[in-house]
Amino acid sequence: MYRRPLRVAARSVLAAAARTQVFETEASRALAAVQLAAAGPDPATTPRRTLHVATQMLNVKETAQHSEDEVGAFTRLIEAMGFTGSLKYNKWKIKIAALRMYTCCVERVNYDDFFHRCSLPDTLNSWFLVAQLHVWMCLVRMRQEGREGKYMCRYIVHSMWEDVEQRSKIMGIDAMHRKEAMKAMTETFYAAIFGYDEGILSDDGVLAAALWRNLFNRQCDDPRQLELMVEYVRKQMQFIDALDGSDLLLTGEVKWRPLLEDNAQSILKVATPTYNDAGL
Repeated sequence: MYRRPLRVAARSVLAAAARTQVFETEASRALAAVQLAAAGPDPATTPRRTLHVATQMLNVKETAQHSEDEVGAFTRLIEAMGFTGSLKYNKWKIKIAALRMYTCCVERVNYDDFFHRCSLPDTLNSWFLVAQLHVWMCLVRMRQEGREGKYMCRYIVHSMWEDVEQRSKIMGIDAMHRKEAMKAMTETFYAAIFGYDEGILSDDGVLAAALWRNLFNRQCDDPRQLELMVEYVRKQMQFIDALDGSDLLLTGEVKWRPLLEDNAQSILKVATPTYNDAGL
């Protein structure tokens, strides 16, 4: 009775694995071709524009990440289908830590200070733009923690969308306009993610452009405001990169440095959070 469905399921899994292997092979060939084309006919005589990136601008900590080879093909397959294999820590503890980390992005940030210093209107959209900047910084940090960190990132974003929807309901926005607003915010969020990722790995000019497009919504004419936010993002990333990854996965506790401070170049490490089995 169950043999035929099991055979069909097994054939589907094997076919999907075969397609994945073919895709990886073709992707490797395409990447090699692109690299060969980018090399040019003669690197010694071909002029190129060099991109200078200062050492202090690379604020993403280089940590030992889990290699994809450590995870089996079946685990990668089921994770590609939306399921999650075994993790180093309990999944519910990671979910609780993700909710706590998002709460830190909401309750431990002085939004009024951002509205005042950056000349942003006191609206739900402005709140979301500031919140998504801090959520992005948390995502960058947690993506360095391997599969557990990526799993946590999913629930940080999930908590954000639930919070945004609840806030819009409390403000009395009807269902139709709420759906349109959520769609626009989703597009804004993922566009900001790409822009901020490029900016944090590039020079200050690229990061300032990303902040001008996403945080200021192309409405900033004061270069001092852009300079303030570039400095804030750089020092904040440097600060949370110094936090222990295991503590972040189990507690989700993040403390933010103030928007304005006398010595922005200094790094003051916060006390290591204490974790217990109750997840508190």
